[in-house]
Amino acid sequence: MFLNQFLLLAAALFCIGVYGVIARKNGVMVLMSIELILNAVNINLVAFSAMWFNTPGANPLAGQVFALFVIAVAAAEVGVGLAIVLAIFRNYKTVDLDQVDLMKG
Repeated sequence: MFLNQFLLLAAALFCIGVYGVIARKNGVMVLMSIELILNAVNINLVAFSAMWFNTPGANPLAGQVFALFVIAVAAAEVGVGLAIVLAIFRNYKTVDLDQVDLMKG
């Protein structure tokens, strides 16, 4: 497989994720869209790491190590994000982000 196929897949996932963040009102769906964006970044990192694998002088595992860090950040984001969504649901009985105005002063 060629690099451009991975980049097209990552671009499609990124666009779907951005659309989900902008258009969705449900808090859980917004978190899932953010996960799609992070997965698109992981695909790019691993694809470029594989492309530089046979290049002398380059560190071929750098992209894969960064992808592992992104996965760790995504796991933390899911934990904190779901805790916030559950707290909002307990207080307001909805996860609709338009109806919740917690951040207003």
